[in-house]
Amino acid sequence: MKKLLSAFTALVALGLVAGAANAADLVLYTSQPNEDAQATVDGFKAANPDIDVEWVRDGTPQIMAKLNAEIQAGNPMADVLLIADTVTLERMKQAGQLLAYMSPEAANFDAALYDADGYYYSTKLITTGIMYNTQAGMKPTSWADLAKPEAKGLVAMPSPLASGAALIHAQTLAGVDGLGWDYYKQLKDNGAVAAGGNGGVLKAVASGEKAYGVVVDYLPIREKAKGAPVEFVFPTEGVSAVTEPAAILSSTKHADAAKKFIDYLLSENGQKIAAKLGYIPARNGIDLPAGYPAREKIKVLPINAAEALKASEEDVKTFSDIFGIKG
Repeated sequence: MKKLLSAFTALVALGLVAGAANAADLVLYTSQPNEDAQATVDGFKAANPDIDVEWVRDGTPQIMAKLNAEIQAGNPMADVLLIADTVTLERMKQAGQLLAYMSPEAANFDAALYDADGYYYSTKLITTGIMYNTQAGMKPTSWADLAKPEAKGLVAMPSPLASGAALIHAQTLAGVDGLGWDYYKQLKDNGAVAAGGNGGVLKAVASGEKAYGVVVDYLPIREKAKGAPVEFVFPTEGVSAVTEPAAILSSTKHADAAKKFIDYLLSENGQKIAAKLGYIPARNGIDLPAGYPAREKIKVLPINAAEALKASEEDVKTFSDIFGIKG
């Protein structure tokens, strides 16, 4: 199986490896970390050994920039998307860029976790909360703690320009009474830094460069299990969540293989692999991985995908203006 990593993204965009991609039975574009994408594809291949899969990974904004360029050029190479958030896929649905498919596996999911018309399906719950270095002086329990003097100059967070989850998180907190955009102004005034993706935040806090980080849950929970000096907190106000949804492009030339891939992701085996990798599975009846509280103890803050889509451009601008980030 040939694997296309993000290092080859530019080559793919230029069409220099188009022949190889066209030879595959299925091409996946994903924002999963490399090791997770490989595990996902390996699991699918074990269940479908006759289907050759190639995959490209990058952050959701970068993957979408690449795909949009291909669409504009009339040559989209992906068959399936597996990216951070439903807002991006809602945009594609409205643009007629996705294929509707009613997977029989959807019966095992809460209706809120997939599109009613079958255009996209959530595969897991990835929440954003607070991580801290175990040597930090304060043990945060709420979002408000990061704006306290004890955290001055010690907070790192990802930028919505680099992370789809970071945009959803900012949009979610912006709608919470007592937080809102004023909360982000307080963070900026308190010396918080917003740059790059979640991986950079993890590295900064684990190394002790920063004491606190706003980050997706699985990274610090996974690293703690490996011995890293970090803890993860589900703040009392609640957490935002992205659901790493999957969708089939309407331009796919491999619809049957793409439907099998969706079915696999939603299947009991596919969801058990998600849990094994350290994620909260979206399917009902699958145990949460070690390191997480009971699902009913995790307060997920609401967000409306259609409304978030309409506000995305303005919200990115608002966040960028606050933190002085240039696109």
